[in-house]
Amino acid sequence: MAKDVGVAEHGSFTAKDYYDPPPAPLIDAEELTKWSFYRALIAEFIATLLFLYITVLTVIGYKSQTDTTAAHGDDQCGGVGILGIAWAFGGMIFVLVYCTAGISGGHINPAVTFGLFLARKVSMIRAIMYMVAQCLGAICGVGLVKAFQRSYYKNYGGGANELADDYSTQVGLAAEIIGTFVLVYTVFSATDPKRSARDSHVPVLAPLPIGFAVFMVHLATIPITGTGINPARSLGAAVIYNQEKAWDDQWIFWVGPFIGATIAAFYHQFILRAGAKQLKKFNPPDSSPVRNHQVPPTIAPLLPQPKTTTNSMDSMDPISPPDRHQASYFFTKSTTIHCLTASDIRNSPPPSLRCFSEF
Repeated sequence: MAKDVGVAEHGSFTAKDYYDPPPAPLIDAEELTKWSFYRALIAEFIATLLFLYITVLTVIGYKSQTDTTAAHGDDQCGGVGILGIAWAFGGMIFVLVYCTAGISGGHINPAVTFGLFLARKVSMIRAIMYMVAQCLGAICGVGLVKAFQRSYYKNYGGGANELADDYSTQVGLAAEIIGTFVLVYTVFSATDPKRSARDSHVPVLAPLPIGFAVFMVHLATIPITGTGINPARSLGAAVIYNQEKAWDDQWIFWVGPFIGATIAAFYHQFILRAGAKQLKKFNPPDSSPVRNHQVPPTIAPLLPQPKTTTNSMDSMDPISPPDRHQASYFFTKSTTIHCLTASDIRNSPPPSLRCFSEF
């Protein structure tokens, strides 16, 4: 991966080749007047509905196929197994995040939404409304499962998350915390604007590591809690199943994921990205050698080769060192290149770049 871009004007200075979007406002009432906001809510509702419908059907189908008391269920290898269940959850997250990322961000999980809210990626209004839409979608999704598989639904647990009898509450809570940490940390890493700027393929592949994180966590924690790591998934199944055990353990599947999301947000934002929050102020000395202008190799072949030197990106030579009086920054996302003069950067980034690196 390329290092940060070096630029200079009457001196030396090292700049970032990406731009962190400004924090989302804590309360943004203007969102309520935009159709894009309600479109995102609909996308979260439908995505969570489909997620619960497919995954809970898979769980019930597996239990019905491996039921030793049934006439057709004496073969323990007759169902998809835990591996198949994990693939169903991870695969659906991959598909649904890919489909909805450009509309709502593809959260499909209140814990993910909460983590992004703590990192100031979404406003409080959007976070709350997303969680409501996700929970309603989960309830409707499990309701469809019960409608289509009524004969199996009650007999095979309704896909509800419950703490296994062999494990203590502390173990179950720890499993949910760690599992959600893995998921939310993966979300932050896969959508990092620094990675998106330097590797143009990252936004396209972001759903893949997120889906794999869900898959791996399910493999590890299905025997313990049935794997929650998604409060909406646990709530939807508990509401429709409506049994005492599911409600008694419900708090584990809210407290654990929210703690895990909080730890992941803190770790990524304040430890891994602590030095990448803002551009450093540029105070050039009177005399300093000019640093070489470095262009990330992933974008160098995409830049035009000019014949004359001007302030236009269409005619600037990005490979050779810039003129001492025309030092510039390069901010990249995929193949989109923007060029600013050093004086522009010293003042403030233009509004057009405020959401430059959003996933």
